[in-house]
Amino acid sequence: MPIPAALSDFDIQNAALTVWLFKKSGGIAGAAPTYAGRWITTDDDLNATLKASVIEARSRIEEVHEYGLLAQNNEASALIIDTVETHAGLIVAQSANAAPQKKVSAEAHITNTSFFVVRLTNGDSVLHAVRRTDSSWRTKKRRALIDMVYRDNALELDQSPSFSLSKNVDFFIADDKIVIPHKANFESVLHYRQAHADEFATMQAEEDFSQLFSALGPLVDYVGTNKIQLRRMCSIRQKGHYRDANFMQKLRQHHAAHGLTLTFDPNGLIVPTAETCRDIITALLDHRLASAFSENIYDVPDATRVT
Repeated sequence: MPIPAALSDFDIQNAALTVWLFKKSGGIAGAAPTYAGRWITTDDDLNATLKASVIEARSRIEEVHEYGLLAQNNEASALIIDTVETHAGLIVAQSANAAPQKKVSAEAHITNTSFFVVRLTNGDSVLHAVRRTDSSWRTKKRRALIDMVYRDNALELDQSPSFSLSKNVDFFIADDKIVIPHKANFESVLHYRQAHADEFATMQAEEDFSQLFSALGPLVDYVGTNKIQLRRMCSIRQKGHYRDANFMQKLRQHHAAHGLTLTFDPNGLIVPTAETCRDIITALLDHRLASAFSENIYDVPDATRVT
């Protein structure tokens, strides 16, 4: 899949640049997170460095793949998702209004910043490069450190607050698409992990799902708050194999031959236990596949149907 033109063709070098610092809160129980953004004055040297790092981050992306709950990318690829499927519009809307009252005017406006946005504008085109901040921005961390600077072959006390920023970009917001080099930080900033938890809670109340099991408790305990397991459960819901009576019947008939340890009660309901939950998830994802050529049996990271 090609990189969106809104990202690949954007003239970063000649764009106007504004830096926004965002703090976030909320985003629980299905509610949207709250973002509080402020813009800050930056000098020419910093602007040039930021542009260079954004250009470099873009240049590392050689291909993009559709975002999926289980999708992963490597150092030369990125994931892509529609902006409207996320809370990114809240960030875009706030950073479009650099009003005087939104300007950083105190150190307290900087500390505990959650993420950092480089907003680039070129005519009517806008590109946002988003990066999650590190611990140097946290008040508790800063209180535990003594800041020093190396000067004239000696260490001196640095009285000025300092903040560091990764040269990487976690995700780009380019018009109606988000291009994601760093999936985990993207999910953290836009609260996608909480969305997974909310979807799993909804899934548990769905009769088509809950009625597959003699009891849901062991499976719920196994998944817990683990982000990988939550992604897998949401992917199970998206695939929907459990709603297919023919799929479930074949699962009951052939699970043992495919090396899956599953237990069924006399009514054909799955009996989840701490020991079998892993295989239950593998089965419902349809991730246990047999090769027609070697007759070997494999687990796969994501089963994409070939048409």
